[in-house]
Amino acid sequence: MTVTNKVLSDWNGLDIESAVTDVLPCCGSTRWARELAQTRPVVSDAELFERSDAVWRALSPADWDEAFRSHPRIGEKAAEKSQSATWSRGEQSGLAASSDEVRAAFERSNRAYEQHFGRKYIVCATGKSAEEMLADLERRLRNDAGAELLEAVDQQRQITRLRLRKWLER
Repeated sequence: MTVTNKVLSDWNGLDIESAVTDVLPCCGSTRWARELAQTRPVVSDAELFERSDAVWRALSPADWDEAFRSHPRIGEKAAEKSQSATWSRGEQSGLAASSDEVRAAFERSNRAYEQHFGRKYIVCATGKSAEEMLADLERRLRNDAGAELLEAVDQQRQITRLRLRKWLER
């Protein structure tokens, strides 16, 4: 078995609790991190992404909600200094550069989303402008609960993949 990445090689050698702690900031679901760590050894980036997706899709709605709760609300300044919070600030930078009007509309739609669906709006924000995210948020407010949960789950999967790439590059 030849591991193609030093981070993966090191992660493969960790005890289970350390491996869970190490990868948890990439997703926010404890069960995802534990089940992914239990699939080790992982020999390539592609294999890690495939396993991550498979574990993520097999989780329960409660596990998905745990991951969703790990994100700061888009537009909210996270005070914590964790790796996840640092990544979130970078991923959400498109909103910070927007106009006061767009930020105010986003805050209103964010509140409406949370009242309607009972959770934070989750979007893979990397590379998206504030206007794109606002249009997506307003579109998703028209989803029914089941369709919206599936969309949020896929957005979190995309976020997790991006964060796994960053994690692999440390």
